[in-house]
Amino acid sequence: MIPLTALTLTAALLTAAPASATASPVCPERALTLRARVSAADPSVVRVSVTHRGGSTCTVARIPTVTFQDLDGSAQPVPAGPTGRYRLGAGDTAYATVRTAADPAGPEARRVGALAVSADPSHWGRAFTASQLGAGDRIRVWEPVTSWWQPSASAADAALGIG
Repeated sequence: MIPLTALTLTAALLTAAPASATASPVCPERALTLRARVSAADPSVVRVSVTHRGGSTCTVARIPTVTFQDLDGSAQPVPAGPTGRYRLGAGDTAYATVRTAADPAGPEARRVGALAVSADPSHWGRAFTASQLGAGDRIRVWEPVTSWWQPSASAADAALGIG
């Protein structure tokens, strides 16, 4: 039998967010700029960023929502974990790395013409065509994963074991 204190502590860890993140409101979508670009070295890697252009601190979801045209589901977070918030100060940029296909040459990979990124589930987000991403006319998708938002592009790459 698990002691009640262990269950209480576990529940608190899964639902707690840093006080500074919970005290900040959700960033208005109009105050955010989303960017995405395929890696020149690996067409199955998309680098995403969100920049807060507003004047006061706010938050976005801890994990970007990345979906693919005409496919169900979204890129799964690495590492897996509870939902939470990511704090952005005025002018701050956060970065995430998305691997669209575990094996881009694999026969299971689907081909889509666009992907969409949202910094928060309450936002519409932004769609990027394969051409806008620099991926040619199609993006190959199979078991996609995304990092959590990170303070640097290199930290986002490291979260997925890239570079």
